[in-house]
Amino acid sequence: MKNARTHNKADSGTLDKRDSTELVLTTSAEPRVDSRLLAKQLGGDHANVFELVTNYRADFDQLGVVRFQTEKPMPGSKGGRPERFALLNEDQAHLMLTYRRNTAKVRALKIKLVKAFSNARRAATVRQVEYLPAYRDLQDGIHALAAGSKNERFIHINAAKAVNKAVGIEVGKRPGAALPVQSLLTVANMLAAGAVHSATDCRQIQERIHAALSPIKALTARHMGIGLEGK
Repeated sequence: MKNARTHNKADSGTLDKRDSTELVLTTSAEPRVDSRLLAKQLGGDHANVFELVTNYRADFDQLGVVRFQTEKPMPGSKGGRPERFALLNEDQAHLMLTYRRNTAKVRALKIKLVKAFSNARRAATVRQVEYLPAYRDLQDGIHALAAGSKNERFIHINAAKAVNKAVGIEVGKRPGAALPVQSLLTVANMLAAGAVHSATDCRQIQERIHAALSPIKALTARHMGIGLEGK
């Protein structure tokens, strides 16, 4: 039987001092980490990390299905040809690191992974327990006030755009947003819902929502990057 433990010179030295949440690719199903990010954190070639996963695929599959994708290289990478990479769940990511020598860099990355996946779980909890009820309250409020209006659909769309803009998040990024953003989204939806409930006519909705979201916009402006980086 082959010895799975490998050594790479890149594993020695100091880990990149990036925020731990940058490691995790959060999806609506479960958080995953991109094998290219793991290689980047270790300061080595992605080919080595990817080869380890493929060589011991049977081991990784015991901890869940390994997801593979192919897309253009990450920003800052050399070359422009599409590359294949793995998206590892929490157990698979830790397994990959156990197959490498337990250097200071590898140990530091293990700690970052623990923090990153912990943050992802907390973000998912905030989304379910706090964000979604606030979101539904906003949607129900709009529907109650604009029911029967031919513009109801656009009112919902514009309200969502206003919340996204206030928080500083792109369309479609809410489900996988980091913990600080889920909290901001919750507050933004609560403020917007309150504005809708105070309106007496659907024509007042957009103006009141924008006014109610002013504090969130100011907070986001002072801490630019919190929406997408999780800092």
